[in-house]
Amino acid sequence: MRGQNGRRPGFTLIEMIIVFTLIGILVGLGLPQYQTAAKRAREAVLKEDLFQFRKLIDHYYLDKRTYPASLQTLVEEKYLRTIPVDPITNSATTWVEVRETPSPDEIATLVSLGVIDVKSGSDKKALDNTFYNTW
Repeated sequence: MRGQNGRRPGFTLIEMIIVFTLIGILVGLGLPQYQTAAKRAREAVLKEDLFQFRKLIDHYYLDKRTYPASLQTLVEEKYLRTIPVDPITNSATTWVEVRETPSPDEIATLVSLGVIDVKSGSDKKALDNTFYNTW
């Protein structure tokens, strides 16, 4: 089947190159935005997880007058269902437990020190150029 000017209908090679070039430019512009949005979402989840951990540690302390021995204690005593996955390291085992600072009397009696805070186990930088493990 031929068109009015004797050629077959369809796209020429130059038209195809232009279309693919435009698609490439649009993908090139959109990909960094997507990566930044995904990182921002992981950071928001990390902030929320840390907030909830700290709130539950405080609740545990108010109930028991002692800090939990570990994060697993929060699960065993039904303060948490499971230890959440760190969204930056993608592991539930990389959380860093910050323990109480012992007094000189506690050092001598080998009293077990409880968890007073939790931090991410990641050593990567956030979008605001701070390290995740300092949050």
